[in-house]
Amino acid sequence: MSQLADKILQRNQRTSPSEKPASHRRRPIRVLFVHRDADVVYTCQQELTRAQFVVSADVVLTLTQCRERLRSQAYDVVVAEYPSSYSEDPEDLRLLHEAAGEIPLLFVTTASKTESIAQLTADGAFDYVEREHLAQLPMAVRRALNERKLRAELEDAGKALRHSQSLYRALVENPAYGICRCDAEGKILDVNQAFAVMLGYSTKAELLASNRASEIMRDLSQGKPMAGGSPETVRIEPAEIEWKRENGTTLKARLSGRGVFDESGDFMGREIIAVDITEQRALEDHLRQQALCDSLTGLANHRRLFEVLHAEISRSKRTDREFSLLLLDLDGLKEINDRYGHLVGNRALCRLAQILADSCRSVDTAARQGGDEFALVLPETVFDTAATVATRICDLLAKDTEEPALSVSVGVASYPKDADSIGTLLYAADRALYAMKEKQPRAARAGRAS
Repeated sequence: MSQLADKILQRNQRTSPSEKPASHRRRPIRVLFVHRDADVVYTCQQELTRAQFVVSADVVLTLTQCRERLRSQAYDVVVAEYPSSYSEDPEDLRLLHEAAGEIPLLFVTTASKTESIAQLTADGAFDYVEREHLAQLPMAVRRALNERKLRAELEDAGKALRHSQSLYRALVENPAYGICRCDAEGKILDVNQAFAVMLGYSTKAELLASNRASEIMRDLSQGKPMAGGSPETVRIEPAEIEWKRENGTTLKARLSGRGVFDESGDFMGREIIAVDITEQRALEDHLRQQALCDSLTGLANHRRLFEVLHAEISRSKRTDREFSLLLLDLDGLKEINDRYGHLVGNRALCRLAQILADSCRSVDTAARQGGDEFALVLPETVFDTAATVATRICDLLAKDTEEPALSVSVGVASYPKDADSIGTLLYAADRALYAMKEKQPRAARAGRAS
């Protein structure tokens, strides 16, 4: 074990039992630190412990040591130093990300280096916290672990879809697969019962008698399983198509198939296999939505907020138009939780979220960063207009008659006047928010970075 790891272990052993939180609701987590500063590693462990994590940690100093540990040990998250001897080289960063694989990778960076790493974070490679704000580490860890779980669910959904494919002979009598057979001119010769049921008919005779045959074949051609190749094409490339069922609802189907030939090799027609993927597509849409939404409030989450900010900065550079960011902090959430319970605290967060949603235009994005922190991105909005929006939000909260009464602290910053990157924009708004808190801790007014 390195001297750095020994030092951290000795400091952890000196922690008195009274400093450790109650064991109920504590979540075990195994962390690999790639960091040279023992004080930073120790502070990270303490913040995670205070956030109800049971931390089991290893510490290494170099990228080589990191890769060796990842090959021999299982970890829930990797927390690495930035900048460092390896992080200045993009190739080394790529190797670190490759070594971590599916394990969430978080960087502890300095405020001066936030801009250089924010772009990579917006692209989804990893997340980061500033060294000056290590109290945000537990929130970043929870986000990373939740997103890893969602990615696993999406992968499982993809595997389930791929598993549905099998040999044609095994599908003919399978009610999950519809089969349509047509001649060389495209006239439907026969369908199986499953194909009729997919389109909302009780029997295949009803479908064939419904005068929809020409419509179905036209849709098949437009869906490209019958187009884009000569009649002699043996395999028809898979394609997705939408049909209207007999009752008017939408059917999403995945089509594939093959050409049919006689003994002389002459083209006779095609056999089309249809798989109903309506529910699968709905599930995938739901999972994608979950990956970008806060599960409690339904607002955009931290990841989506970064995507929106990146897009707005790019648009502002193209159009030379200003946009603004509001950061909001729900005052006294801890006191609400302590006095009324966490259900009422969650309800308070949802009340604020609803007011933010009601205050948005269709082009605005309301997000929950985590805990009691919220954000509102206002495209093509100057600072003064954004400050008016902040005041309106505070007024709506003040008029809310539900108990307990709520208030927020708000910080406003605009791009490019107050910042030139995602990191500096968030910092400017955060600085304005806390400046207002210091003056009036329970105020419901907007502040701006000086």
